[in-house]
Amino acid sequence: MILLKNTKFCTYCYTFDGIISSLLNLFKTLKPYILNLTKKRTCAIAFSVSMLGDKWSLLILRDVILHKKSRFKEFKESKEKIATNILSNRLKSLLEQDLIEKLDPLGTKKSTRYIATSKGVAVLPIIIEMYLFSIYAIDEADIDAFQISIKEEVMSNRNLFQENRTAAYLSFVEGLKESILV
Repeated sequence: MILLKNTKFCTYCYTFDGIISSLLNLFKTLKPYILNLTKKRTCAIAFSVSMLGDKWSLLILRDVILHKKSRFKEFKESKEKIATNILSNRLKSLLEQDLIEKLDPLGTKKSTRYIATSKGVAVLPIIIEMYLFSIYAIDEADIDAFQISIKEEVMSNRNLFQENRTAAYLSFVEGLKESILV
């Protein structure tokens, strides 16, 4: 094709190649959604993993619910240092799965806030169980005072921790909605 670059046929081929390339990229993007529509769900755990299985989605939900982060910039500043392109993709995915919703009172990127939906808040017990599963593997010398206080709170009464954190988050969301939607 390079040798025939100046011919009409070649221009057509380049255009055709561009169309094929665009269609392939579109298919790659839509493939997970197409497969989800056509796949039978036969295992609840497999379905949950398909929604929450990547580390970033769970960490974003952790930040939203437990740390009350709601802005793109706040997520980016988390200690795990998520790349901006991955953060954008995960926020989009969480929105599509109805685990978070977007509040955008001024229609600008700076005013955009992300909050957990009731479906997203329902992930809190999973986050807590993952925490309990792994907390003993982390040396207390490697965590800060805030994390130590969370550890003590969870370990003393897991159910009370969940109830308190859920109530605190719902109160935070209510206040946030009142302040930005007025």
